[in-house]
Amino acid sequence: MQYPLSPDVKPEFCTTGTFMRLPASRENAKLAILGMPFDTAASFRVGARFAPQAIRQASMTLFPYHPINKVYPFDDTNAIDIGDVSVIPHNIHRSYERMEAAVLDLMKGGIIPIGLGGDHSITLANLRAAAKVYGPVALIHFDSHTDTWDTYYEEKYWHGSPFIRAYEEGLLQPDKVFQIGIRGTLNHPGDIDSSHKLGYQVITTQDLKRRGYSDVIQEMKKTIRDAPCFLSFDIDFVDPSFAPGTGTLEVGGFTSFETLEIIRALPNFNFIGFDLVEVLPPYDPTQITSLLAATIVHDFASLVAMRLRQTSG
Repeated sequence: MQYPLSPDVKPEFCTTGTFMRLPASRENAKLAILGMPFDTAASFRVGARFAPQAIRQASMTLFPYHPINKVYPFDDTNAIDIGDVSVIPHNIHRSYERMEAAVLDLMKGGIIPIGLGGDHSITLANLRAAAKVYGPVALIHFDSHTDTWDTYYEEKYWHGSPFIRAYEEGLLQPDKVFQIGIRGTLNHPGDIDSSHKLGYQVITTQDLKRRGYSDVIQEMKKTIRDAPCFLSFDIDFVDPSFAPGTGTLEVGGFTSFETLEIIRALPNFNFIGFDLVEVLPPYDPTQITSLLAATIVHDFASLVAMRLRQTSG
């Protein structure tokens, strides 16, 4: 049977509970969806623990073929959905261990993971796993915040610190880290400077609008080249008028169309993993945020399918 199941095989509302009704296992899988429903590290709104199931539910309205990239993202990659990591809500470090182990198992098997968060703290677990397989990796990080703040109420591990912790642990190649879409008010004038001091490239919303995404992507490609690259996408990169279901809203962002255009312009990177974080279903009553998140995951999968087609000749 061809996966994912299309609506002419089974109605959209008849779900197996997986992303686009993908199977939990099949031979030669190159891509895996996994839920990472940890949100205890959030500083304001909570509820991202419910995002994996909401994104999966929203994915039921998507179709198998990607008409822009001309691939069947989930069939061409023999994709699977392995369910959710059994996190421990009140213990970030034990949750990290479980998430890292799940991602590491996939990566060692040559399977590219797409993690459904959860708050942005989960990315540290993904990067820990990636570094064990690939060494320090490049990073493309879409967000309205840098998430390089050191502590919050003297706590070092929270959703605002994954990328300073990743730097300290040697998980990244700092000169190959791009943080894109940064905007909003700041606690201090030097907040963005904290990323610069780590060696990261910060592309603010104003920079991206002024330069155009083609110019920025060309710079990223020239810098990252074919290095193993992880992509982390915080849904608050998108303007809250298009993605209201998130935890730390920042106005003045990108439309859903602009967001998809940017992601679809990234086929030539050596992506070894993805995550999508900070979707909060309790603040998404019409499911437009979850649907956008599911569409972005569909696009991530198409990037993998295109890469496989390129490397297979």
